[in-house]
Amino acid sequence: MTRRSATRRALVTGVLCGFLVAGCGTVPELPGPMPESVVPTRGAGSLPDETGFLSPDGFDAAQRMAVRVRNVGCEGVIRGTGFAIDERVLITNKHVVEGNQDLQLSTYDGRDVSVTASQSAALADLAVIRTAEDLATYPDLAPTDPEPGDAVTVVGYPNGGALTVTKGTVIEYTSDPLNVTLGQVLLTDASVEPGSSGSAALDSEGKVIGIVYAKSSDGLSYLVPVSTLQDLLADDSGFEAQEPLAC
Repeated sequence: MTRRSATRRALVTGVLCGFLVAGCGTVPELPGPMPESVVPTRGAGSLPDETGFLSPDGFDAAQRMAVRVRNVGCEGVIRGTGFAIDERVLITNKHVVEGNQDLQLSTYDGRDVSVTASQSAALADLAVIRTAEDLATYPDLAPTDPEPGDAVTVVGYPNGGALTVTKGTVIEYTSDPLNVTLGQVLLTDASVEPGSSGSAALDSEGKVIGIVYAKSSDGLSYLVPVSTLQDLLADDSGFEAQEPLAC
């Protein structure tokens, strides 16, 4: 059975991952509101050549698809990252968009993008945001999940700051200690920070293999596998509409 099939089976059967099971290691912390996200620990670097040619402004295709997300709520602002998967559709985390009064998006070149709707998944820490304007570019989703040992590149806006590229390696598949995503999740050594939640994790060809959603206290990062995203996108009932809060 493939990992994708296993993930689909988990989604269909509704089997929940264990949470804080005795004997588990450190428990990852969800990147909290605005100032919290996921950022790679190894510092900024360059993306693999396969991710695309540089544009005249010097940005790689993978960098151009990353979008800064600001969730303005009744009690403050939460910062996160998203990435385009279509001209007017981007993916981020559910915890990045929940409880919003206003969602604000900006692209790598500082352009503001209007939001028309947002939806969140019930079975994973994922959300869809739809936009009124076209997004600059979007990557392909990898056809399969990565293997342990595969390289991973994370592109996002840690702490809501500058666009940052970091690299790491897939360590293993594991159950979700936060109990928010059904099926297995990916553990990597790509370091993340608050604000990087929702960042795309790319393989050596620039294809999306996962979405950052949490980090551990010892600097490791957790990703929702691309197969989980694909399964949810293929099912019309996979995402539920979110209505802005009235404060």
